[in-house]
Amino acid sequence: MKIEDIIKTNTSIEHSKKVILNIMYTQTVIGDKFNELLKPYDLSGEQFNVLRILRGQKGCPANMCIIQERMITKNSNTTRLIDKLLSKELVTRKVCPENRRKMEVDITTKGLDLLKDLDPKVLEHEKLFSSNLSQNELEQLNTLLEKYRTLK
Repeated sequence: MKIEDIIKTNTSIEHSKKVILNIMYTQTVIGDKFNELLKPYDLSGEQFNVLRILRGQKGCPANMCIIQERMITKNSNTTRLIDKLLSKELVTRKVCPENRRKMEVDITTKGLDLLKDLDPKVLEHEKLFSSNLSQNELEQLNTLLEKYRTLK
């Protein structure tokens, strides 16, 4: 469906504005579907992102700076996210032995099991949105999006 139909306008939209509207609307559609997937697990997209970052540490704890710099949503309140994950027993947090001002966060077995359960569902979600694009189109879209967000 064209963005003009979605926002119900008959007015011609400049291509640069149309691209932004399309990206924003697409982000919302993908995000809403992803949140539906996570809802039964009582997880937000940001909490899921933290768990994936910690799993990627392969058993090594991460400090708040590492987590924050790897987050997709950079304006997330990492401390609040970690607190919520702690209350769900999906992560542990302890004081760094070398620097008592730093906190080290690690994923628990419960957190790893949750991700293992979610992995096939997330893969299915990703495939759903790419199913009507060819491999070449996916590569081209990635290239264009990377180029688009590179500001001069």
